[in-house]
Amino acid sequence: MYIEIDFNSDEAIYMQVRNQIVLGIATNQYQEGESLPSVRQLADSIGINMHTVNKAYHVLRQEGFIRLDRRNGAVIYMQEDKSQAILEMQKTLQVILAKAVCKNISRGEIHQLVDEVYDSLTGGKNA
Repeated sequence: MYIEIDFNSDEAIYMQVRNQIVLGIATNQYQEGESLPSVRQLADSIGINMHTVNKAYHVLRQEGFIRLDRRNGAVIYMQEDKSQAILEMQKTLQVILAKAVCKNISRGEIHQLVDEVYDSLTGGKNA
């Protein structure tokens, strides 16, 4: 598993780990049922504290991306809860779109950007 941390970023390290795992799942780099490295293994390979990886894994579990199991560790698990995901996305998008409005980014520019990002994640396949 390759995860790159930007230690100069304002974004918390555990969120960087979480985001890269989510992106890996979205782009099929990681498959459902696949085991993630142990907390200790991932922390050592990235060069961060074990508690940081543990926090990232717990956020991923809460969000329904992984399952934590004493025998198998962290396993990719896609919990289907579309309505909850839409509510969470709506909260996040509200702030992102408010920033866009403040910067005079048009609706068309936003739609184009969303399409480009979505296509980069799905390989251009309409879902």
